[in-house]
Amino acid sequence: MVCLTSSSLDLDTIRVSSLHALAYCERLFFLEEVEELYTQDAAVFAGRRLHVQIGKQEGEEYEELFLESSELGLRGKVDVLRTIKGELIPYEHKRGKPARDDSNKPIPWDSDRLQILAYAYLIESALEQKVREGRIRYHADNVLVKVPFDDSGREEVRQAIHRARELRKSLFRPPVTSNERLCLRCSLAPVCLPEEARLTHNREWQPVRLFPEDDNRRIIHILEPGTKVGKAGEQIKITQPEGLTELVPSQEVSQIVLHGFVQISTQAVHSLVDKEIGIHFISSGGRYVGSLDTRSGSIQRRIRQYQALSDPDFCLSLAKRLVFCRAEGQRKFLMRGRRNKTTSFACLDECIDQMRDVIQKIDRADKIDSLLGYEGNLAALYFKGLSHLLVEQTDPEMHFDGRNRRPPTDRFNALLSFGYTLLLKDMVNAILVVGLEPALGFYHQPRTQAPPLALDLMEIFRVPLVDMIVISSINRQQWHVKEDFEVRGNQVWLSDAGKRKFVALYEKRKEESWKHPILGYSLTYRRLMELEVQLLEKEWSGETGLFANLILR
Repeated sequence: MVCLTSSSLDLDTIRVSSLHALAYCERLFFLEEVEELYTQDAAVFAGRRLHVQIGKQEGEEYEELFLESSELGLRGKVDVLRTIKGELIPYEHKRGKPARDDSNKPIPWDSDRLQILAYAYLIESALEQKVREGRIRYHADNVLVKVPFDDSGREEVRQAIHRARELRKSLFRPPVTSNERLCLRCSLAPVCLPEEARLTHNREWQPVRLFPEDDNRRIIHILEPGTKVGKAGEQIKITQPEGLTELVPSQEVSQIVLHGFVQISTQAVHSLVDKEIGIHFISSGGRYVGSLDTRSGSIQRRIRQYQALSDPDFCLSLAKRLVFCRAEGQRKFLMRGRRNKTTSFACLDECIDQMRDVIQKIDRADKIDSLLGYEGNLAALYFKGLSHLLVEQTDPEMHFDGRNRRPPTDRFNALLSFGYTLLLKDMVNAILVVGLEPALGFYHQPRTQAPPLALDLMEIFRVPLVDMIVISSINRQQWHVKEDFEVRGNQVWLSDAGKRKFVALYEKRKEESWKHPILGYSLTYRRLMELEVQLLEKEWSGETGLFANLILR
């Protein structure tokens, strides 16, 4: 390996690979270089394997050369640098096929061309030796394309560096590219959401889903007190108090949820953080304690979040949509229960009708306090009607007579509280994955360990992910009033057996799909939570109208 630099690493220099992104799509450059958001899909890993294979094949001719020129403002790693007839020639290797001109002659793609020109210019500047051309090997067609390097090439690179610096200083994300085909091959499409962005400007647009369907990795809940979580190579080691050990490959895990008195080693924490696996803590009483925030970068995303959510009028407009979304979902859940009931029509009808009247007033709210008043009325009506969704043969111990918490005083509320804790944890995880700040919301106020933005977003998912689970599981008589609950005076908690049962029901529910009413495609609930955070971020990025539309039908 050779390392030559004209100075120590200068943060003002531009990476050559980022110029490749700039030529491909300015929005891609901004997401990577300004917002510091990256994804690694199969194509990225395949490209890395190709470079490793090239290194082995080239033998002594292959050099991994790191160069930096503060004068030019560039830095980068040259794949291959050869001396042919006394002249230095940089080589780039690409997995795909070259572009073709009108005569079907292979030519470089614009982004590849700029990249090899930038390497040529960097070599000239750092090594002070003239370069006349660069070469690109396209392995899919086994084609070598030569790219002349002259004054026009130097000017092209200088203009690209200038544009990159302009974008670095900007707080505004560039618009989605007009070339839709570029999005299909872009690894950052799940972060950029180009199809969804186009839909905000043209509601007749028929989006091609680019957001990933699901994350199939496991979410591991560790509930037994005294369990120890450690690291064994590339595996997570879970040791129960009685000594039984389970090894789980790290690549199969997306979150570790530690309930109560569970220990985790420093080595395990470092490994999980390095692999971007979420670490969350829930108390033995079922209260959300906190999450390990391992974000690096995303500063620009949070700056824009702070700016947007410092505007009271903007917050009020978002809060109205949120309260409407939750209330309409609750009302329609009661209506769904009304269709399945043979008795208690009058009470359900009254609650449904009164909720409709209050919902119509939401848009009149001129401040958050007024909106909180409407929400309080809606919640009281909803929980009054919710008790009538239970079947007649429900055990009296499982009946519901209004919402209570901190601590819950009956089994129904114990189920609701534990379910909302799991949902809060998942919303915090989604917020951290997207790169926003959980502590800054637009509706809820800061209190204890519950981050306001997570409290805001979980309103959208309370009914489908918690309330429906509680009602359906009670109606199916899935709960044992003695074994699944612990009663301590006036306090009622889920036992360890009850927690395990609820976690299984909750995680299974998250695997079910819901078709987005605006976007028109279906995603699992676990993926929809992350998507909803992405759509919220679009509200202050000029791509509005998609957030808080997930309303139960």
